[in-house]
Amino acid sequence: MSSTIVPYPDGPLIVRGDFELLTPDGEPIDPGRGTIALCRCGKSATKPFCDGTHKVVKFHAEAGRETPVPRQD
Repeated sequence: MSSTIVPYPDGPLIVRGDFELLTPDGEPIDPGRGTIALCRCGKSATKPFCDGTHKVVKFHAEAGRETPVPRQD
């Protein structure tokens, strides 16, 4: 599988390509398309998908890395 995940400024994660979306229990979630927007603000009524609520709640997140790179042990 090959995919890209792009965090949009103050918005969702855009996922493109070949991917599999699963519940925490490992059950598949049908994304319905090859490109999806995943909620980052936590307020979407259609989680895990974005419904645009981030604009209403004025969600703020940069597009780049906000935390240090995880250590490789």
